[in-house]
Amino acid sequence: MATPKNGNHKPDGKDALKAKAPNTTEVFEDALKRRPLRRAKYILRLYVTGSSTRSLRAITNLKKLCEEYLPNNYDLEVIDIYKNPTAAREEQIIAAPTLIKSLPQPLRRFVGDLSDTQKLLVGLELFQRPEPNDQFGGH
Repeated sequence: MATPKNGNHKPDGKDALKAKAPNTTEVFEDALKRRPLRRAKYILRLYVTGSSTRSLRAITNLKKLCEEYLPNNYDLEVIDIYKNPTAAREEQIIAAPTLIKSLPQPLRRFVGDLSDTQKLLVGLELFQRPEPNDQFGGH
């Protein structure tokens, strides 16, 4: 479209629409500015064997840990491998209970009743492993 020599350009319908509608990048950047960034959500899958004592203990221990250390920041799916053996086969579950943390990366697996809270917190990267000298008050 040619611009008149006098510099007065009257936009046609397409140009008027472009002038009024912000581009997608601008909309995205504005949304990022308005919404505070959140920590990555934890995606957890716990594979259990029915309602065995170990399975029930693992569920209780994990739910307690999640509510205390990850409130409103986790998705937990409990899968009974007796009812869904295909899911266990696909994830190569060889012992139960087994917890798989798929997000945030890296993927981690925990086997047992999840009663060792300190080990689980370190494995989930919620606490750092204490240095060997720290337990004795320093270097």
